Amino acid sequence: MIIYNVTVKIDLSIHDLWLRWMKEEHIPRVMETKCFVDCKMYRVLEENTTDGITYAFQYFANEMSNYFDYKEHHAARLQKESLDLFPGKFHAFRTLLKEI
Repeated sequence: MIIYNVTVKIDLSIHDLWLRWMKEEHIPRVMETKCFVDCKMYRVLEENTTDGITYAFQYFANEMSNYFDYKEHHAARLQKESLDLFPGKFHAFRTLLKEI
């Protein structure tokens, strides 16, 4: 199992709008690509959230080829949507994990 992990720190000023958009629009669009078989969403437990709230999204792919298909054909478009809707309001980083 390959896990594409996206960690996002979102500004408090747009948190509720962004979270609704993630659940109702972005995650379903990512899953519509058929590159992933499941997605889990986690809130990072932090003592201080005055500068934002952090979430981790884990998208599960059966094969590395599924991830590469996503990266090559879908990632740029889907990432651009969030950059266009919420410019300067979040920081994201991505990691690729392999289940052992």
